Amino acid sequence: MKAVNCSRRQKGEHQLDAKLQTMLSSLSPVARELDALPSGRPTPDNTCVKLNTNENPFPLPAIVMRSAIAALEVQYRYPEDDNVSLRQAAAAAYGIATDRVMAGNGSSELLSLIYRAFLAPGDGIAMMSPGFSFNRKLAMLQGARFIEIPWSEPDCLPMDELLFGPAKHAKFILLANPNNPTGTFVPLAEIERLVIRSDRLIVLDEAYVDFAPEDGLRLVERHSNLLVLRTFSKSYAAAGIRVGFGFGHPELIGRLRNIQNVFNMNVVAHAVGMSVLAHRDAYEENHRHVRLERQRVAAALSEFGFSVTPSHANFLLARVPVGQGGRWWQAALQDQSVLVAFFPDAGLQECIRVSIGTKRQMDAFLAAVGSILKKVGCRG
Repeated sequence: MKAVNCSRRQKGEHQLDAKLQTMLSSLSPVARELDALPSGRPTPDNTCVKLNTNENPFPLPAIVMRSAIAALEVQYRYPEDDNVSLRQAAAAAYGIATDRVMAGNGSSELLSLIYRAFLAPGDGIAMMSPGFSFNRKLAMLQGARFIEIPWSEPDCLPMDELLFGPAKHAKFILLANPNNPTGTFVPLAEIERLVIRSDRLIVLDEAYVDFAPEDGLRLVERHSNLLVLRTFSKSYAAAGIRVGFGFGHPELIGRLRNIQNVFNMNVVAHAVGMSVLAHRDAYEENHRHVRLERQRVAAALSEFGFSVTPSHANFLLARVPVGQGGRWWQAALQDQSVLVAFFPDAGLQECIRVSIGTKRQMDAFLAAVGSILKKVGCRG
């Protein structure tokens, strides 16, 4: 009898597998290319010094935190549809018309909307390389070609390649300024020169612009083919709350808003977003700290033999000393409970990216670097 039950169970499992395969075969060609993510993935220990995701290490200012707590009292309500009040607050804060503003669940949501709105299978999108790697996945999900334009001179753009070379037929060009993962910054005049000469959409991702010398928001009303993205994740300590903005021509902004999910932001994000916009001055010391620590850590790494790219963001890209690669350094630092980022992309294998944290965190990072170098020297 047991053998019969076992046989029936195995038969049922085979039938389930067959049904699953039939179902999976119905996925779109793009979705079939994706692997299923494992249900359990390692998470960093709370004792680690976390310098791998460019988060702002400070808590929300007290006045902003109060707005978040107050918002929880109305958690049973849906958030405001179309983010009207938040868009109005952003328009007032940045001196731009409300119909030129959209709000999103972080700027990553807005990026995905742009890909959905502009790209059909076979279309192309161009990005400076190295750049934010998540854009490759966004292009793949649309069945689009991802065109990477090498970037050899960080303070100017390769105009011929963007306008007449491989990117000639791209539906839009994506620029991050300051750039991630390099931290380099292109003068605004150079970006405007590209916007003027191009008849395509230029998406200017300014996630790190609060640590840079200037921003491109004033160009939005001059040029209909420019879309500027902002986020509160980096400079306003709201990475876990998800608040982002897009600024552009009313016709483009209106269409993008029309394909957003209903109630795309939660009530806490709305409240925090509006409070941050009203109290940006409360973050001035925070931003000053990042700039000073960025300078201090860059100098210390140079003394250790790293080659540090001048940064205008809240992180540093550092080429490691000769002998070990970036992945080795990432693992060695993790053994010391310090997390940094490594990128396998061409030209970055010998580098690590280090977020700027509190002074205590950066001291721990530098101490770990010194300890590793001492061990390497002893082995040599």
